[in-house]
Order: sequence, then C-alpha cells, then structure tokens
Amino acid sequence: MVDYDVAIVGAGPAGMTAAIYAARANLRVLLIDKLAPGGQIVNTYEVQNYPGLGTVNGADLAIKMFEHTQELNVTFDYGTVTDIKEEAGGKKLICEEGHSFAAKAVIIATGTKPRMLGVPGETQFAGTSISWCAICDGPHYRDKRVIVIGGGNSAVEEAIYLAGMAAKVIIVTLLNLTADPLACDKLRALPNVEIHEWYEIREFFGDSKFAGLKARSAKTGEELVVEAAGAFEYIGLEPTASAFKSLGILNAMGYIETDACMATKTPGIFGAGDINSKHLRQIVTACNDGAIAAQAAAKYIGNLE
Repeated sequence: MVDYDVAIVGAGPAGMTAAIYAARANLRVLLIDKLAPGGQIVNTYEVQNYPGLGTVNGADLAIKMFEHTQELNVTFDYGTVTDIKEEAGGKKLICEEGHSFAAKAVIIATGTKPRMLGVPGETQFAGTSISWCAICDGPHYRDKRVIVIGGGNSAVEEAIYLAGMAAKVIIVTLLNLTADPLACDKLRALPNVEIHEWYEIREFFGDSKFAGLKARSAKTGEELVVEAAGAFEYIGLEPTASAFKSLGILNAMGYIETDACMATKTPGIFGAGDINSKHLRQIVTACNDGAIAAQAAAKYIGNLE
C-alpha cells in the first residue's frame, strides 16, 4: 500500500491550494518542500492584487494558506525531491536527504527561483551585499544608499518598500519600468528614489566590501557608476524543475508542459503554478492551477480504483 494518494512537491500558493482541494476530496495528502511553506510570497512585502484582501503582507498570506492546509490535516514534511520513479501502485519520490515517499499521483509545484545577471563581481557579493529579498535584508540598509536592479512589478514594489528605510534607492534597469502603472507612479513620486532606464549592468565592484556597480547606456553607450552599500536583483525567474528532466515533461525552457487539466504526458504526474509553461505567473493563477491539478489528480486516482 502506498503512503499517500497524492504527493504535492512545493508548498507555495499552487501547492497549498492543491493540498486544500485534494484534502477536501478525501485524499491522503503529502505536502513536501525543502523550505518553509509559502514559496516566493514569503519574501514579498506587500501583495496588493489577491482578491478580497486588499493589501496584505506576503508572509502573512503564506501563513494563512498553510494554516488552512493544517485545518484539513494535510501532512507536511521537509525534503528535496530529486527524482520520481514508477513503482507498483504509483510513484516513488526520492529525496536528497535520504528518505522517500510513495503516492498514487504527484503534483509538481516547485515554482521558480530568481535569475542572476552573470556579470563580474556578482558571485563574490551574492548572499552578502547582493540580495533577492528586500524583506529579509532591507533593514541592513537603513539610512544607506541601495540599488534595485529591474523594472518589473517585483523590482518596483520592493523599491517602494526599501525607500521607506534607505536614504536613497537607485533603480537601474535594462529596459524601462514595466510594472503596473499605479506602482510606477507611486515609485516616481518618492523623493529619495532615482531611476536609470535602458542601462545594462556591466559589473559589481568593491575590494573586500561591496561598493557599487558599473552600467552602460543601451542608447548612448554612456557609462554609469552607482555607489551604494548593497543591491537587490529582480530581473526575472528560472524554473526549478531540473530534477524532473528524466520524466520528459519539460519544454526547452525547463518549464513543465501540461494540458488544461494540469496533466503532463506522464500519467499520474501533474504540474501547477509558476513551474508550468504559461502566460501569467501570479498568486491567483497559481491557486487556479493548484485547484485544477488536485481535481484532476482525484479523478485519476478514482479511475485507478
């Protein structure tokens, strides 16, 4: 007998929603993640577009979602899934930590991770003076100069947050600001924010201590030197599904390909959330995927029986 009816890999909004719907379908559910539940929203200061909640702190929203799973007796465990193998009666999830789980169906909701620039100095200062989480590391730059790289929603929203504590926030982006117009207007109205659009980051500099970055204008070739105490990067995301490459369910970009029911071409394996190949990656679309994947998994399991 397998341990669970459905195992959900990844405890972000997609995974937690899938867990809620699967539990309500009377399935034995395992929710597994290598980190604390919440995914990317744990590191988001403000979520302003989740229906019914107005403005809410990302970590608070994650806690509420996880508490909902626990009210339904969903089993949560820590683990880094490195492979999924077929075995009698279902799938075997193999974890890096040395343990494994068995389930009749699997929903992969591992999401994405922040993309890096790949320029000189980045690796040297990554995790110390270069960060991808303003909530985590923003307080280190109180009354200091700090750089935000990127022009999308994450970059603009986190820059607004940082402007509330830093002496100066300098935005450097390869394109122009592409975030929601209201957020861009709010950012531009802040007195301690400086914006440099159409600049390509060339390198981060500093000897033993981070000192700033050098960039070049994509329009004029002019060099820009920005001195600051630290930097935050928000330049896009990369899929985190390399562990499932052998299943043959990934596209050329590394995202999971699914049908409208979130089913992959491998029977019993479903994808949900930002890890899927899709047009819009938002909390609401991740929750949508999770609900559909759970219902599809329940139907799949019912047909096995």
